[in-house]
Amino acid sequence: MKWLGAIILSCCLFFIFSCNKEDKLITNTNAVVYTSVDTLKFDTVFVNSGSVTKLFKIFNNNNQRINFSNIKLMGGAVSYFKMNVDGLAGTSFNNIEVAANDSVYVYITVNAAANSTALPFIVQDSVQIQYNGNTKFVQLQAYGQNAIFLNGSTITSNTTWNNTLPYVILKQLTIAKDVTLTINKGTKIFSHANAPIIVNGSLVINGEKEDSARVVFKANRLDAPYNEYPGAWPGIYFAASSKNNIINYAIFKNAYQAIVADSATTNNSTKIILNQTIIDNAYDAGIISLGSSVQATNCLISNCGKNVAIAYGGNYNFNHCTLASYSNGNIVHNNPVLLATNYIKQGTNTFFTYPLTATFNNCIFWGDFGTVEDEVVVDRQTTAAFNMQFNKCLYKVKTNLNPLINNTNGLPNTPPVFDSINAATGFYNFRLKSNSQAVNAGIVTPNNIDLDGKLRPIGLPDLGAYEKQ
Repeated sequence: MKWLGAIILSCCLFFIFSCNKEDKLITNTNAVVYTSVDTLKFDTVFVNSGSVTKLFKIFNNNNQRINFSNIKLMGGAVSYFKMNVDGLAGTSFNNIEVAANDSVYVYITVNAAANSTALPFIVQDSVQIQYNGNTKFVQLQAYGQNAIFLNGSTITSNTTWNNTLPYVILKQLTIAKDVTLTINKGTKIFSHANAPIIVNGSLVINGEKEDSARVVFKANRLDAPYNEYPGAWPGIYFAASSKNNIINYAIFKNAYQAIVADSATTNNSTKIILNQTIIDNAYDAGIISLGSSVQATNCLISNCGKNVAIAYGGNYNFNHCTLASYSNGNIVHNNPVLLATNYIKQGTNTFFTYPLTATFNNCIFWGDFGTVEDEVVVDRQTTAAFNMQFNKCLYKVKTNLNPLINNTNGLPNTPPVFDSINAATGFYNFRLKSNSQAVNAGIVTPNNIDLDGKLRPIGLPDLGAYEKQ
């Protein structure tokens, strides 16, 4: 048994030696230390609004503990950046020991101060790390953006917004009855998570075809991945008193319900006219209309929980529109891209009905990677009129289009062959490839441009929002 005792003694000596080695403090200048990033970058942050918290790690890759003699935010107390090291806030920390093969967490936020610059401006600082006579730096970088902040504001007289600075909506923005807000080309509007836009009067948007000249509505979280989350802001509600709303070349991104149209107008005009407009990634719905009226031309409504939902009738005219949805990491496609009824239901058996008149010319209704077999679903209660017309539309249905729809020369279950769809990476190009059967498949209409502002038609009109050039 002597051999067994010798083995046990050797093992004890090995572990004692190992523990003593790891318990020692390494002071060699060649000690291995590295950081998870060389530069910690923030997306654009609005002035005086603060940012998300980002972090980097400082690794002790040695088999012995190490002492960081100093971890310092170089800008000190006046820096736009704030630092927290392993749970403690401050600008400088001394003698922080880190165990062998362990790390220390450094958390950073940024809050840029306002200045007179219209364009985004760079905010920089650095974190200095000192150990064993060595010095390392992690650079900190963000872009600050001045903005016009509106906090629970009501617009009570005719007002025009220009693109000098972006607008940030906090709590809520209300346009009073009989008042018009005009938004000119290139203006960007960012709404907080609890900040709907309520239109009791009129909204007029004068975007133009160039990307930089379109008017954009989205959430005020600009940092990834939050900038791509659906439902990040409530959306725009056009109330019963609202009228004469015209939207040209606008983009609505990441809303909960991007556009809600409530009731018919008091002057029997079309409540909302949408031209060359994109509504994308709305969590619940792109367009919801309750007994109202919408005219849409060259519009793309994509990847929404429900792309267009019409209830309680109303009047609708959609020309050259693409309604398309694909399941992705944010939204599962489990609702049809078009739902239309002439009623709303209250309780178990109570229906309120209103006449429905809707015409769809040269439109595409398509979806994939989800649970939907019928992308066009309509329903009718017989006590109110129901008149829906499809003229040369491409659509996906399980068997046949609902006979409630008067369908002329449609393309059932014909893949539109969009240019590029990659749900995994979130890349969607809903323009048509040249071999799409939707090319040159439309009927002639007065419309002479497409969503890109390019001439239409080339030959016969193409279906959907884009004309193959």
